[in-house]
Amino acid sequence: MTDILARRTLEEPAAEQAIEDLHVLLEQLWLDAAFVPAPDQMAFTTAVIEAASNVVQHGVPTEGATLLLGVELTVAVERLRAVISEIGAAPLDPVPDLAGPSDLPGPDDDALLEDYDESGRGLSMIRALVTTVTVEREGDTNVWVLSRDSGQG
Repeated sequence: MTDILARRTLEEPAAEQAIEDLHVLLEQLWLDAAFVPAPDQMAFTTAVIEAASNVVQHGVPTEGATLLLGVELTVAVERLRAVISEIGAAPLDPVPDLAGPSDLPGPDDDALLEDYDESGRGLSMIRALVTTVTVEREGDTNVWVLSRDSGQG
């Protein structure tokens, strides 16, 4: 079993304020986990913010529910992990294809990464920044799990 060295959690309505609060939470996490290399911190932070922003921007609540964003961040010596929950959400339809290769542009491509922010390519960016990403349905919640092996990058 891997020992958790730092942990942070957040649960609040899926709104822009939640993303601002998540930025603060991640800053606090890195204060407790300063041993994590800066490239890993940046990649993981970007992936987590992108996934959470996707919930805020595109999440659909079930009828009569308030959509909540839940985030649990954990740091172990060799692994960074985020569980991002769309609480009170309608099932994803279609369920994202997580098995395929990332289709982000390579360093020799003309397309710029920022072009991907508003064009529905967030999942590709997330997959490029983490080691694994999965999504499951648990009751009324879509659960995204992102992990990044520390030192991979």
